[in-house]
Amino acid sequence: MDLSLQDALKITRACEEKAREMNVPVVITVVDQGGNYLALHRMDNAPVGCIQISMGKAYTAAVLKTATDKLSHVCQPGQELYGLQILNGGQFVIFGGGFPLVKADKVIGALGVSGGSVAEDMEIARAGIEAFGE
Repeated sequence: MDLSLQDALKITRACEEKAREMNVPVVITVVDQGGNYLALHRMDNAPVGCIQISMGKAYTAAVLKTATDKLSHVCQPGQELYGLQILNGGQFVIFGGGFPLVKADKVIGALGVSGGSVAEDMEIARAGIEAFGE
């Protein structure tokens, strides 16, 4: 199963709805399993700098097939993935807000949210994941 544009837009709408409810303007990125962009949505007043962060979160979650918040600990000095965040032109993001999108136990894409605190980004992203699962 591939992630469709319709899926990406459904996820984006759910994230935006949650972000508005929380009064946190964010950038939302949805990518396919290879990290290729399906949707990039910047809400009014979302920080411009968060565009690249959102894109990086989605890319990281897709190609590494893991939530980005799971990477922080293993990327610290002395840990097995230390330095990951500087590889691939700095495209990997190692803090929360990126989640793989899974269907039938297969990663078919990913979602990245940036603009709030890490906790806010993760909460907003979870709304998109929930909508995707419906």
